[in-house]
Amino acid sequence: MSWLRALKETARSGLSIERQRLEPLIALRGAAGLALVVGLSLAFFGPVIAASSAFGAFQAAIATFERSWRPRPVLALISGSSLAVSTFVGYVSITQPAVFLVLLALWTFAAGMTWAVGPTAGILAGSNVAIMLVTITLPGSVAEAAAHAAMMAFGGLVQAALIVLFPVRRWGAQRDALADALAAEADYARRLRHDPVAPFDPVPLMTARSAAAITPREARRLPVELHGARGVAERLRPVLASLADPALGVPGDGLERVWVRELLGAAGSVLDAAAQAVRHGEPVHLAATDLGVLGTPDNEVILAGPPRRAADRLDALLADVIEIAEGAGTREPAGHAADTRRRQSLLRLVPVALTAMRSELRRESPVLRHAVRLSAVATLGFLLGAALPFGHGYWVPLAAVMAMRPDFSQTYSRSVARFGGTVVGVALATGLVQAVEPGVTLAAVLAVICAWLMYLLMRSGYAVAQACVSAYVVFLLGMAGEDWSQTVTERVVLTLAGGMLAMISYAVYPAWETPRLRNRLARWLITDARYAATVLDGYADPAARSDTDVRNALLATREARVAWQEALATARHEPVRHRGISRLSADEAQHALAQFGRVTMLLEAHLPAATAMPVPGAADLAATLRRVSEQGAKAVRERRVPDWEPVRQVLAGWDRPEGHPEAVPPPNAFVRSGAAMLLDALEEFARGLDLPKGKRRV
Repeated sequence: MSWLRALKETARSGLSIERQRLEPLIALRGAAGLALVVGLSLAFFGPVIAASSAFGAFQAAIATFERSWRPRPVLALISGSSLAVSTFVGYVSITQPAVFLVLLALWTFAAGMTWAVGPTAGILAGSNVAIMLVTITLPGSVAEAAAHAAMMAFGGLVQAALIVLFPVRRWGAQRDALADALAAEADYARRLRHDPVAPFDPVPLMTARSAAAITPREARRLPVELHGARGVAERLRPVLASLADPALGVPGDGLERVWVRELLGAAGSVLDAAAQAVRHGEPVHLAATDLGVLGTPDNEVILAGPPRRAADRLDALLADVIEIAEGAGTREPAGHAADTRRRQSLLRLVPVALTAMRSELRRESPVLRHAVRLSAVATLGFLLGAALPFGHGYWVPLAAVMAMRPDFSQTYSRSVARFGGTVVGVALATGLVQAVEPGVTLAAVLAVICAWLMYLLMRSGYAVAQACVSAYVVFLLGMAGEDWSQTVTERVVLTLAGGMLAMISYAVYPAWETPRLRNRLARWLITDARYAATVLDGYADPAARSDTDVRNALLATREARVAWQEALATARHEPVRHRGISRLSADEAQHALAQFGRVTMLLEAHLPAATAMPVPGAADLAATLRRVSEQGAKAVRERRVPDWEPVRQVLAGWDRPEGHPEAVPPPNAFVRSGAAMLLDALEEFARGLDLPKGKRRV
């Protein structure tokens, strides 16, 4: 993609307005906390300290909107306290410009490295550094700086207390994640009625798994309906797929296919009802016809073999879903471990976070490159702002730090959106100031109203949120004694300078995903093959089968698949000439590996019991898949086409007549069909990479 086209697309995405579900009660609670902090500060300490406390309460409320599974009060406390520490340390060193520049460089570098822990940590750390650049200009002495820092921490404490006293949708994030997973399964069941090999996006299940991780303290208060349903949803997917698949299930036509469509439709309705019940904490409303289809004895008459076992398993799993969603299910179904996962406390997370950050200290790491860019831009922006004849030069590094992200698309789109939102917000605030000429109290009220609008509309797009933030800062600094017109004119010009610095930094020191696409694809290939080999080991030695190993292999291939999809989506917006893989080859390879994983999932759905007889040839195929996948991944990285001849030879040995000297005892028909489908997917993968040259490249 050319630079001109990439800039056009990122600018369009940055200025787009999205329609998301609003949360007015949460926005009102955040604005009420801000108003309480500002009112108390004005009454007891004056407008300058009130501005500092307002920044603390404002940032603490924003932290509670981030996508995190940590308790919201904890996020508010962390945000307020970390901003207080940043402000105090920054003010103490601001009297020595050289020391402050070194501190700023190190502080922003550490903030950039926190992206190794996760997006929430990275966003909060970057926001705290950006706000610190403003708040260090407010105090006049070290004692005042300590008072300002204390009031910022107090703002976070007030927001945390309001969340505890006035909860809105307690466990709402966990409920939404689980409901989305159940709804995704319902949609999958309905699509299977018309497309028996329909693809499935594992992201909702992965999100629900992340949401299910809780601390021991949280486990004591976890609602009953959040126990176990995710594990059932995980086991539903292979059952639904095996019931619909024409190669390993019922034929594509006939009475069995008609009945399977009825079962899938009923399953979709039941899962939708369960998702609605979990999301809103209400009883499950089921149609009698759906229950009649699932519980009818016709399953035993019409279906036979693997499809009948899948139908029986589907009926049992849906019964578990209904029981859990109703709040009556307090245990996991027999034979399965508890569904809840343990999340480490914040203190125990510190060494884990440091380890994650240390692992990113390598030259090719996008997190390290982001940290270096962030540090350099913040330092250069501070020097540029001080050199420009405007005053208030902190707006340059503030705008740059707030806009920068580890990838190209978000950095450029946020820079454009920040400038556009700043112009709109400042223009509206300027017009209101000139018309009303507000005093301290009215300015504080207008700032709170802007903050409320920002909380309410922040999910509607970055440009909309920045318009509200710009007006908020204008009113807040005006309340603290800043000159109105000076703040307005400088903010627009210096914000543009900060956005340009952010854009230039990515062009000078980029972290493109395009050259890493083949590595991502190779990783997905290896994890897919290991997943298939682990499942085949369960057929080769049922008595030694480990459900934990199968589960871990499945999770590894899901993570590799999502990493590939995210990298591919990012690469398609990068202005990089082809150094990765063509668009058509990427699509073909992705489809083939998704098919490979789907066939493996079907084989997993029918793993034999521990007392079953071993399947001949399964161990040989598993070992071959592990070996050739490593060789195939190396070929992908080196731009060669993988060779799957060893897999063909294993399957050829199964098909030789008994008298042949190289004959191998054939497995049962189900495993033989699944193995053939695995080989077909691998060959499709190789054909996708061997497309003719001259195609359009990513």
